[in-house]
Amino acid sequence: MHSDNEFEESVRETVNAKELGAFLRAHRERRSPRDMGLPETGRRRTPGLRREEVAALSGVGLAWYTWLEQGRVIPSRKVLEAVARTLGLDAVSYRHVLSLSGLLPPAAHATGHDEVAAHTRALLDSLATSPAVLLDARFDITAWNTAYAALWSDPAEIPRERRNLMWCVAGDPAIRTTLADWEPVGRAVLAQFRGQTARLATADVRTREIYRILRDDFPELSAWWECQGVGDLTARQVDVLLPCHGELHLRYTAFRPVDDPEALMLVQAPVNPADHDLVARLVREHHGRTADVVRIHAHGDSLLKNARSSA
Repeated sequence: MHSDNEFEESVRETVNAKELGAFLRAHRERRSPRDMGLPETGRRRTPGLRREEVAALSGVGLAWYTWLEQGRVIPSRKVLEAVARTLGLDAVSYRHVLSLSGLLPPAAHATGHDEVAAHTRALLDSLATSPAVLLDARFDITAWNTAYAALWSDPAEIPRERRNLMWCVAGDPAIRTTLADWEPVGRAVLAQFRGQTARLATADVRTREIYRILRDDFPELSAWWECQGVGDLTARQVDVLLPCHGELHLRYTAFRPVDDPEALMLVQAPVNPADHDLVARLVREHHGRTADVVRIHAHGDSLLKNARSSA
């Protein structure tokens, strides 16, 4: 049985101090002095709270808190709890802070993702009129069903290095031009993506590659890639406007496989019978694919060219 101190010492190699500092600074700058009962007098060089105010309210020294934002020190759980209270972090943001500082317990033993994808294949295939996709810890698309390929661009047509849900939401015309509330939905996906991948950005080569591709391919969304907000992708309705078929209403829901807690399955269920019939029609019109789940490793890296004519 290990003590909490032994656990905290054992995870220090997982700390992403620079990312943690940037996250805390972003939330400090969003925190209104009025929220803390502080007078908004005097000229402020930066928005939100001053560093000295956060330090005093959290019970730490100004120099130490400055080093924390600069990524030069590793905080304890007790200090992070105090800072999180001062900054008004919600449960998702606090969990993100713990993850960046290496203080979350290690995930339960997970089956290899390829094996999980294989086990999920029959389930995805059974969702004949609910577009569904399986993502790994980096949001790379690892399996999908025919309904997903029929509604959106088929992931098999996307180059392997860009076969990532965040990339698709940001730039795939089949999503960006037909999703009625593209920006709110995109930002919700971004919040989940960032919360899940930020801690990997220092050590994981593939995660760094994804962030580089996003910045290079979509410079107009630079504010997205620098955003420090995190959140959970909760259930929501999304409305799709298909030029050749009309409106489609779907209920977006996310699930995590027990065998791979960092994987994510997204299911887009038709809201009403008319939506069900429209997805079924799209599936019938979808040529060149079998009803089986398409696995990434079975296909080449042909370039994504144009969106579907109906999307």
